[in-house]
Amino acid sequence: MKQYLLVTFNYWNFTLTDGALRMLVVLHFHQLGYSALSIAMLFLFYEVFGVVTNLVGGWLATRLGLNSTMNIGLALQIIALSALAAPAEWLSIPYVMAAQALSGIAKDLNKMSAKSSIKMLLPEQQQSALYKWVAILTGSKNALKGMGFFLGGALLAWLGFSHAMLAMAAVLAAVLIMSLVLLQKDLGKAKAKTKFRDIFSKSRSVNVLSAARMFLFGARDVWFVVALPVYLASVFDWPHIQVSGFLAVWVIGYGLIQGLAPAITRAGQALPDGRSALFWAALLAAVTTGVAVLVTMQWQPQLAIVVGLLAFGAVFAVNSSLHSYLIVSYANRDGVSLDVGFYYMANAMGRLTGTVLSGLVYQVAGLTACLWVSVAFLVLTSLISLALPKHSSVRQ
Repeated sequence: MKQYLLVTFNYWNFTLTDGALRMLVVLHFHQLGYSALSIAMLFLFYEVFGVVTNLVGGWLATRLGLNSTMNIGLALQIIALSALAAPAEWLSIPYVMAAQALSGIAKDLNKMSAKSSIKMLLPEQQQSALYKWVAILTGSKNALKGMGFFLGGALLAWLGFSHAMLAMAAVLAAVLIMSLVLLQKDLGKAKAKTKFRDIFSKSRSVNVLSAARMFLFGARDVWFVVALPVYLASVFDWPHIQVSGFLAVWVIGYGLIQGLAPAITRAGQALPDGRSALFWAALLAAVTTGVAVLVTMQWQPQLAIVVGLLAFGAVFAVNSSLHSYLIVSYANRDGVSLDVGFYYMANAMGRLTGTVLSGLVYQVAGLTACLWVSVAFLVLTSLISLALPKHSSVRQ
């Protein structure tokens, strides 16, 4: 329990600064007059290097231990934040993209390490407890990411861009020192020496779930990352603190529902399986279609977007939490980070696709088109989920 709390505390602090960093970059560069596509490009290397990190990071963790990869992630985020605290004239697009690349590596090393650690801290037979622990970690992380969005808008208003970066770097430096001293050594190190070619999963279940995850997160980020905050600021004339506040409430609520997912998804005492993933993916596709139709018809657009995307967030949260449990459940215990890393590589691919499309589609066709792309991705998620393994009522 002590190790679980240490991993969670580490992950919480990292996530808070990661959410604040994203909002600071979006709002600061929108304020400077950058287009939606240019802002999306600032996150391009963040997502690209997230893909690479998850693929290689899982293999690295089997060699070094999950504690080492988690601490490396913290150290890299401190360097990225310090780099972005540079004088304003240094903050060209290539410079910011390079700093974001470091941040992307850091984020995915930290997340892969935290999620994989839970598998090692529980006995194999305690699947019910595993679902609860994964849901709590994932839900609390996203609630804090939402607080990070609000924090980013607030720090931009109160401290300015550079001082906000330095303040967050100082907090993470204190967390890194604590983690180096207290976190269990060699956690998640594989007993057998893993080869580099093992980074590609051999499990059909992991491969299918990874494909579903890719389109699920592409469906979220195609409207969420750039299109929505820019739309709220430019079309509805919301001030920065209101934009970041709304996105913060969205992600906090999303995180709270993720934490409650075990109570929502379990029928009796049965653990979720492929049928559960299919049902919730199809429900999310239906909700998103409803929002897209209302916005297309221009029926109370502000109300439709705010209420509709809150509904999207609630159903998306259950989908995300369910997937997070399934991957940890499917993963091979010895070298768990390999399967989890491959899965989060697909997650990062979805974010990368969604981020680029969020800027591109919004600039070309607006928020409505972004929502319809989201619908198409969710239909694909549902179709892929048909191939996930199903079990007869497993009770644990």
